[in-house]
Amino acid sequence: FWETPDGTPVAMAGSSPPVAGQVRVNAVYTPVHLRGRGYAGAVTAEVSRAAARTDGVREVLLFTDLANPTSNGLYQRIGYRPVSDFAVHAFTG
Repeated sequence: FWETPDGTPVAMAGSSPPVAGQVRVNAVYTPVHLRGRGYAGAVTAEVSRAAARTDGVREVLLFTDLANPTSNGLYQRIGYRPVSDFAVHAFTG
């Protein structure tokens, strides 16, 4: 969780355990009424730095929705770059 100096939680981000030298940043969230203040960028950058310092980690990954320019701009400003585009298909029946 990311907190203001008075201890109020304002954003969150998590990460997976390392697998094959990779850590995935996930669960990035800021409540709607607190967005646009830099909280998501700050918590994502810190979680990413901590993941990169983990022994044996060679890559820190973050999956995002390409249709969301706000989050994509944020992630690129803190150093992430698009490298792949994935699609998931579910078959029923």
